[in-house]
Amino acid sequence: MRRCRGWPPGTPCVAEPLLQGLAPVVSPQTRLLVLGSFPSVASLAARQYYGHPRNQFWPLLAALFGQPLANWSYDRRLAFVRDRGLGIWDVYARCRRPGSLDADIRDAEPNDLAALAATLPRLALIAHNGGESARAMRITRALGVPVQRLPSTSPANASWSLARKCAAWRDAFVRAGLL
Repeated sequence: MRRCRGWPPGTPCVAEPLLQGLAPVVSPQTRLLVLGSFPSVASLAARQYYGHPRNQFWPLLAALFGQPLANWSYDRRLAFVRDRGLGIWDVYARCRRPGSLDADIRDAEPNDLAALAATLPRLALIAHNGGESARAMRITRALGVPVQRLPSTSPANASWSLARKCAAWRDAFVRAGLL
């Protein structure tokens, strides 16, 4: 019998369903590709990148671009980031995970990052949003573009203030020519 973390001893665990991630948000103008690990439960339910209300991704972008992105519809935010040269995707296409913690990701299937990068002629930088995403840096470094690890915008990364995250992210945006 398989033991599952958090399950009482002797209790058979039920395999978590295989979750499907979101499609990439890119355009031919994409210069910076931000890669998360896999969408949270809230993001999957909303079918939106960084859909958890406490995730700092959208507030961080609002601060960097000087625009009230949080007040905009999701579709308008996506159009704005595409026009600005920002792409969004995840390292994993599918996985099993109870809850939203990266540490609980199991049976992860990677996205085809090389195929996506090949469709982005202006790609200047790939940035990993957090540690779990950064585990794929050995793959992204082989794509022929600079790669950078950024502090996670997840609410689980409470040790970094929004201002400190903005400073780290600003560097990547400047390097990629977005600011």
